[in-house]
Amino acid sequence: MKSSVSEQGSVTVVHLEGNLMGGPDATALNSKLHELVEAGRKQVVVDLKGVEFINSSGLGLLIGGASLLKNAGGGLKLACASEKITALIKITRLGPVFESFTSVDDAVTSFTR
Repeated sequence: MKSSVSEQGSVTVVHLEGNLMGGPDATALNSKLHELVEAGRKQVVVDLKGVEFINSSGLGLLIGGASLLKNAGGGLKLACASEKITALIKITRLGPVFESFTSVDDAVTSFTR
């Protein structure tokens, strides 16, 4: 999995590409989220446009990230999830955990509402 980070005002966007599963990639993403919180960047959008597959470890990572940011006074929102990923979130009843948006811009704007 590849990741990159961009900023839109006070919101940090983490762009992911590939499969979101456990292992070194998950560790790197978890570390990045902790670094963002330590730097005061507590509003994060995870762009899932380039993600094809998420397993239980990947879901666990997103839940942990959402919890980390919420406890820090911020939030984690999802953007551009495929139908398959959206269905997975619904089936696992994680809908209340994640606010999900069809575009990165909509997710970023939601932080100002």
